[in-house]
Amino acid sequence: MRPNFFHHLHPPSIPAAQSRWCYTLGAGGIALFLMFVLGLTGILEVFYYIPTPENAALSVQTISYLVPFGGLIRNLHFWSAQLLLLVSAVHLVRVVFTGSYAPPRRFNYLLGLALFVLAILLDFTGYILRWDQGIQWALVVGTNLLKTLPIIGDTMYTLLMGGTNPGAASLIRFYAWHLFGLSLIAVIFVGWHAFRVRRDGGIALPPPSLRANNLRISRFVLVRREVLAMLFTGAALILISAFLPAPIAAPIKDMTAPAADASAPWFFLWVQQMLKWGDPFLWGIAVPLIILLVLSLIPYILPQPIESELGRWFPKSNRLAQIILGAIALIVIILTLIALITNV
Repeated sequence: MRPNFFHHLHPPSIPAAQSRWCYTLGAGGIALFLMFVLGLTGILEVFYYIPTPENAALSVQTISYLVPFGGLIRNLHFWSAQLLLLVSAVHLVRVVFTGSYAPPRRFNYLLGLALFVLAILLDFTGYILRWDQGIQWALVVGTNLLKTLPIIGDTMYTLLMGGTNPGAASLIRFYAWHLFGLSLIAVIFVGWHAFRVRRDGGIALPPPSLRANNLRISRFVLVRREVLAMLFTGAALILISAFLPAPIAAPIKDMTAPAADASAPWFFLWVQQMLKWGDPFLWGIAVPLIILLVLSLIPYILPQPIESELGRWFPKSNRLAQIILGAIALIVIILTLIALITNV
């Protein structure tokens, strides 16, 4: 078979043992597919979305209920964004729990972590663009966290919001960041991340002399597996989107403090729960940044996985990194569940 353009994006062959679903979980390829769905559906939504406080929520309702197939397109966009965060988190866990950040892949690990943060920010800015009563916690409480930054807090808030209070300038800035700033950076980082995967040697695995299995699969088999994963993911997305509509609420009339039962988006519920403990700067900014710093330093300050243990799950040589990431993930999940239960 003669390779086409998509085949040439892949190496001629890869190790069979490290290409199995039970090792890769297909997370990287599925994340890339979800980004493609997000880009396509987002472009279609732009034709009808109006980024003004008076019309934003109404235009979202128009897309959902009046535009032919608009509800399906919006649902696909929403659920792709949510699944992207989950798949990206799974990919991060897989990389750490298999020691795949070992040199020369340390910098690419940071690129992947940066993409995870960008996905969160894109989800947050897209969440704000609904401009309905359901986003008031994120808009009022979430952005007010910037004011707690020492010295530069008020300036950062004004730059982000376009003034001292949320309004038309705030919405157009979130729209610009979502559509251009963050999206363009994400596209660049995705290309850079994929380039580094090839440059760093593809899947992390032991040297040839230490491998128990030297079987390899061709790029044709790999592409077929990726297409199969995309088909299953696409089918699941369509099924979810057909039966679970994206949230929508009444337009914002008065930009006041959110009600007591207002809630953050699900991916920030753990932060909302910590804010109940006291100082907003400590729990809302400092702790998340410390967690991000710890994750960033894993390949640089912790013991490196030894070559003979690469290419499999839970190598003993990087057990400390596994414990740290596992503890962080467990704390975030527990705090999220507590926030969900208390907000019901």
